[in-house]
Amino acid sequence: RNNFMELLASTSLTNQASQISHYFSTLNWDAIVKNLGDRILSILLAFVIFGAILWVGKLIIDAAFHQTRRIQVLGGTHRAATFHALTLNIFRYTCYFFLLYALLSLIGVPVGTLLAGAGIFSIALGLGAQGFVSDVVNGFFILLEQQIDVGDVVQIGTTKGTVAAIGLRTTQVLSADGTLTYIQNRNITMVQNFSRHNLTANVDIQITPTTPLDQVEAIVKKAGPSLLKEVDGLIKEPDVTGPTTDQMGRLVFRVVITTRSGTQGSAAATCLATYLKDLNDAEVPLDNEWGHPHGH
Repeated sequence: RNNFMELLASTSLTNQASQISHYFSTLNWDAIVKNLGDRILSILLAFVIFGAILWVGKLIIDAAFHQTRRIQVLGGTHRAATFHALTLNIFRYTCYFFLLYALLSLIGVPVGTLLAGAGIFSIALGLGAQGFVSDVVNGFFILLEQQIDVGDVVQIGTTKGTVAAIGLRTTQVLSADGTLTYIQNRNITMVQNFSRHNLTANVDIQITPTTPLDQVEAIVKKAGPSLLKEVDGLIKEPDVTGPTTDQMGRLVFRVVITTRSGTQGSAAATCLATYLKDLNDAEVPLDNEWGHPHGH
């Protein structure tokens, strides 16, 4: 009986091997190779075509946003740069979508049937479409309300720097040390924009209790008109606050300057250097003959 069972098993294996051998022998290998080669060439051609579309489209968009008249319509250089980056972003996403659609179609995936099915929507949500929609919606309102533009100096959360790009999903902020931070738009809940209004800075001249305050004030006020003409970014003549204490409790003579955004640091340093030179020339006694510019 055991011999009979072994014979049956051997016969079954032989038949299966024969069927497999027959199946492969009946395959039209020339047609398979030709079909595979055609699909590979079609896929390569699709990459080349979409690469050319991306390149040409970028050139057209760049040329369109370099027109001065268009920039004025959009409300300034920063606003134009924002829409320029966003338009490029949308164009790339659109091209990538159609490229993916074309590739799936070329390899025989019924994309239309999948998209028409209700299950694909649930799968997309499960893979993060909800987050993507939140990013796009929040990004849209950021642009609509003009909260930030490309080139603005902002602080988003703990990240401070210059806005490098605003996309459909993320906003890029370039910090002073060169770090490029990608922030998802849905995580932008509070924005501090330092580029929309003029900023002030304190110029503190360290003094002693015996320093002649009237003389210091006269010298500081006398330098005001020339500083307004010479210092880049200074909006008006410096305002004299007078004697006070700084954050470290030191006695200082404070002058407040108003500047364009982004120039307050250099303007404060220039004003301080001018004040110290004039005070030293007048031989006014100061505490170690130096001062401190503080921006805010």
